[in-house]
Amino acid sequence: MNPIRILQWGLGAMGSGMARLMLEKSGLQIVAAVDNRPDYVGKDLGEVLKVGKNLGVKITNKPEEVLKKEDVDIVVIATTSWLKEQITDLRKIVTAGINCISIAEEMADAYAQNPELASELDKLAKHHGVTVLGTGVNPGFVLDLLVVLLSGGNHQVERIEASRINDLSPYGPTVMQTQGVGSTLEEFNAGLADGSIVGHVGFPESIHMISDALGLGVDRIVQTREPIISKVYRETPHVKVQPGMVAGCAHTGIGYRGDKEVIKLIHPQQIHPELEQQETGDYIHIYGKPEIHMSIKPEIAGGIATEGLAVNMIPHVVAATPGLKRMIDLPVPAALMGESAYTRRI
Repeated sequence: MNPIRILQWGLGAMGSGMARLMLEKSGLQIVAAVDNRPDYVGKDLGEVLKVGKNLGVKITNKPEEVLKKEDVDIVVIATTSWLKEQITDLRKIVTAGINCISIAEEMADAYAQNPELASELDKLAKHHGVTVLGTGVNPGFVLDLLVVLLSGGNHQVERIEASRINDLSPYGPTVMQTQGVGSTLEEFNAGLADGSIVGHVGFPESIHMISDALGLGVDRIVQTREPIISKVYRETPHVKVQPGMVAGCAHTGIGYRGDKEVIKLIHPQQIHPELEQQETGDYIHIYGKPEIHMSIKPEIAGGIATEGLAVNMIPHVVAATPGLKRMIDLPVPAALMGESAYTRRI
């Protein structure tokens, strides 16, 4: 079995984590790396990843020098959450004739909010004979693909309610800012108004994906974001929250068919929820025939699982038919633990 040759684009927390995981898999080989950080450019990837050895892969900030389909089978890109910010790079990858996996949240179901760009990307991928997939732990798995899979034995589904309660403490300053952690109530409301506080990115994508997979006919999505006000002092390496300040964002997305609520997704995110006796976990409730209630405690680890999903989907994307795909369009992910995991038929 020849290894799948990978270009890792973006070496932040997620990109670096994915690259380290790729190094553990005998069926995968990193052959190129792209990052714009001046202190990374020209260095060996092994030095940046701190794996104790050189890998013979020099990091470049000039993707055109390494986007060569004769050398690369797939690009894994981890640079932003937003499709409009990533579309220029995605066009470069696809027109080079190379498959791609993106962990941008809006790429999980690009048609949900960016139908014109999604259609363009799908046509471009088919023209060049490559596959493009957006994935991650959420959106891409917990509050969408897992919901769809659990409904597989249902005769009827009346409505779905799913929630993910997680701990933001391990994340960096960008996440703290976009969730409003450490702000006052007034600052939180101002951040919602000017778009600097966004809460969870991905509810339209998850709701659209579930609705399409089950045929639920969602025609309207309503989102609400509320501050989680702390009653106790909380601290991470990046933020300090006094009692009365915002510790996180309670974000809800509801998908309606006409006036009927058919999908409700709930995602309260905060630092150190245990300080106020809040357990983390993932919960899915499907109301219909039969009723299904699933809980996972604690929550599926966000960063680790996003890295795993992107890496574990690589063989499926390389083997898939051309076009822009969602997780519901490809075989279910599985950990790459042996040769058969790389050669499953599609």
